[in-house]
Amino acid sequence: MDDKERQGNPATNAALSRRGFLRAGAAVGAMAAGAGAARAQTQPDPLITEVQPWASGWGDGVDATPYGLPIEFEDDVIRRNVGWLTADTISSINFTPIHALDGTITPTGCAFERHHSGAIELKKEDYRLMINGLVDKPLVFTYEDLERFPRENRTYFLECAANSGMEWAGAQLNGAQFTQGMIHNMQYSGIPLRTLLEEAGITNLGDQIKDKWVYAEGADASSNGRSIPLEKALDDCLVAIKANGEALRKEHGYPVRLVVPGWEGNMWVKWLRRLEVTDEAVQSREETSKYTDTLADGTSRKWTWVMDAKSVVTSPSPQMPIKHGKGPLVITGMAWSGRGHITKVDVSIDGGANWQEARLAEPGTDKAVSRFYLEIDWDGSEMLLQSRATDSTGYVQPTKDALRAIRGENSVYHNNGIQTWWVKENGESENVEVSS
Repeated sequence: MDDKERQGNPATNAALSRRGFLRAGAAVGAMAAGAGAARAQTQPDPLITEVQPWASGWGDGVDATPYGLPIEFEDDVIRRNVGWLTADTISSINFTPIHALDGTITPTGCAFERHHSGAIELKKEDYRLMINGLVDKPLVFTYEDLERFPRENRTYFLECAANSGMEWAGAQLNGAQFTQGMIHNMQYSGIPLRTLLEEAGITNLGDQIKDKWVYAEGADASSNGRSIPLEKALDDCLVAIKANGEALRKEHGYPVRLVVPGWEGNMWVKWLRRLEVTDEAVQSREETSKYTDTLADGTSRKWTWVMDAKSVVTSPSPQMPIKHGKGPLVITGMAWSGRGHITKVDVSIDGGANWQEARLAEPGTDKAVSRFYLEIDWDGSEMLLQSRATDSTGYVQPTKDALRAIRGENSVYHNNGIQTWWVKENGESENVEVSS
């Protein structure tokens, strides 16, 4: 399957992937959960009976890879963009290859990127962070200043509000990477934003804190900026200087970015240069004309920051076909919630007619990705594969039809509806929708 087929195209998929094309339960075979271990081969294996070249000579020395990179056999596990989504790659998206990953931590080099005017080069020596506005003493920090503050390590997911945005009007992009790949889950090291705001002096605000805001602004040419309620800023936000144990990558805001756990990615301002405490929201472009949810009647929902519970089966999926035929099959995927932690993920192989509870790899973590598994014995029948997440607030991931009944199809953002993969008898999958 080539990149064009992976990415999909509305013209290509129109005949196959329209909403309502398949009905739940149609042509889906019954499979038993809890399959045993994969069966061993019974025929002689030449890799065992013959001397192989990798065991007959020297490998690379330690000086061959001063900074480690994936082996060439994994060179297909990369970020990808979709050319026709945006006018220019300077203001575009590179999607995380979530279909090919496992566990919960996203490798930094695979983590998606979204830019408004391109990824900039800003040296630590040239970096400055200003805190001004309604503070006792406006301050300017260098990078070295920030390094002197006590820091914390926190693992959070970052999801773009437009993740799955193309799917509002029906199945479009054919692959988990392209439908839900505007997400990553990384460990951030940084200074609590509360610490820096207190250093600048906000104690005089007293009970007025709940009515105040912080405007965060980036150093790139777009001056991307968002207004954040001061209560959130003082709660769990971080000024991050590391990710996954190393310096931030250029495309992720090097040398400093804002972390706003559980809230849409556009608020995680990269190349953070200014934090202004204000009496009210600034009403910037990115929180008025953009990143708002337009309803069927043309009005827009206001302040829809939180990313609700969501999940997706990453394998099998269009980019991860079943190649081994019938027998033991591991269904796996990821789930997350901006309102708490994942408590349960259910999986359906018949388009939502019946559900089985999947196994969480470990207990859910607040505002971070959870990995789930369901082991079945596949009989080779077609499947309509879905996952449904439940978070610690009791919220259950809805169907796309349930979302459309409330919001219509004019929106671009905050689509957390259930994803369906039509797994065919030959093991290949396709992005479809079922009537709920």
